[in-house]
This record gives sequence, C-alpha cells and structure tokens, in this order.
Amino acid sequence: MKYRHLFFDLDHTLWDFEANAKETLKELYKIHDLGSRGVNDFDLFHKNYLAHNEKLWKRYRDGLIRQEELRFKRMWLSLQDFQIADEELAKTMSIQFLDLLPANNILFPHAKEVLLYLKDKQYQLHLITNGFETTQHRKLANSGLKEYFIEIITSEGSNSLKPNKEIFEFAIGKCCANKEECIMIGDSIEVDIIGAMNAGIDQVYVNHLGIDPSVKPTYIVRTLKELEDVF
Repeated sequence: MKYRHLFFDLDHTLWDFEANAKETLKELYKIHDLGSRGVNDFDLFHKNYLAHNEKLWKRYRDGLIRQEELRFKRMWLSLQDFQIADEELAKTMSIQFLDLLPANNILFPHAKEVLLYLKDKQYQLHLITNGFETTQHRKLANSGLKEYFIEIITSEGSNSLKPNKEIFEFAIGKCCANKEECIMIGDSIEVDIIGAMNAGIDQVYVNHLGIDPSVKPTYIVRTLKELEDVF
C-alpha cells in the first residue's frame, strides 16, 4: 500500500457548499422577507453570494483581509447587488448564515460510501480545511462525517491556510507521517493540488465540474466513487 494517510478537503469536495449555502440563504430570505425589500430573484442572489464568497476567500488566503471582513462583506456585497445598503441587516445575516449553515448536510454522491471503503482498507483518513473551526466541526457532526476522520486540521488550528505549505507540514507532523505515504484529495487546483505539490506530497484532483486543470495532478477523478479505482 503506497499511501497510508489520506488528507481530504471538506467544502466542495465531500460537503456540497453550494447546495448547503443555497438552503441556508433560502431560510434567511424568508426570515428577513428579502423579496419585499428588493431581492426579486433568489437564484441570482445565491449566485452572486457564491461569486463574492469565492473572491473574498482568495483575498483572505492571500492575507489581504481578516476573517471578520470576509464574513461580513460576502453578505453586504450580495445585498448591495439589489440596492440594499443596510449594514445592520448584513451583519445580522452574516452571523445567522454561519449559525444555520452547518445544520444542512448535503454531501456529494457516494461520500460516506467511499470513506467507509477507504477506512475498511485500513487507510488513515484526515481532513485539511480552510473553513472556520467551530463551523467545520459542526458540519462534520451534523452530516455524519466526523466518525471517519482521525485528525481534523483547520486553518485556525494550524495558524496557516491552504495553499501555504505550512498547513500541510503541520498536518503531516500531527499524524507522525512521512510525505511519501501521504496524499491530498481536493477539488481546488490552486488551494488543494498546488498547495500539496508545494509541500511535496501527491494529490488527487476531484474534478466535480469537469474543468481542464492548469497543472497535472498525480491523479484525477470526476466523482468520489472513482477514488475506489485509485485506492
């Protein structure tokens, strides 16, 4: 067995952030009656939120903004797209979003099935996630994923962020592992794959969206089920 320690990303790889965010935003849409306040296209609101979230996360990873700014601005900008310049509403919805989000537990197809398969084959399964500590642990507990993982490494816990090599080195050290027996499994070329490359460990690119990658990962799969062909 070439690999012993399998490091998974959580959001967008196992836990379907887009789908769960949509359900959470639907709740907030109803709670605050956003339709009557000018948000007349919920699907566009959801789409814009995801776009703002992605851009702000990149700025956060690059060290250009703080965590609090990321949380607030993704909601503030989404509301501004519909000419709602209500700072208190944006702050309230930002807090409520993180409170409600982990209660949703939509996973990508075959997530638990594949994790059980890998665990039964005696692989050591771990997580490396940039998500917020409390939120990520609640996601894992509510979705039933927590039981599959030994070590859960977050950006807050490691004081680093993917794609910085330090978070991978922290994870490898915490598992008392050698780089040669480790592999990173994730959906983001920039964050998971290039980050793992820079840390000197192999990678599996989970290409849910069928995107042509800019680099050549060690392995590419289109679905989680295909991980059974790799391991």
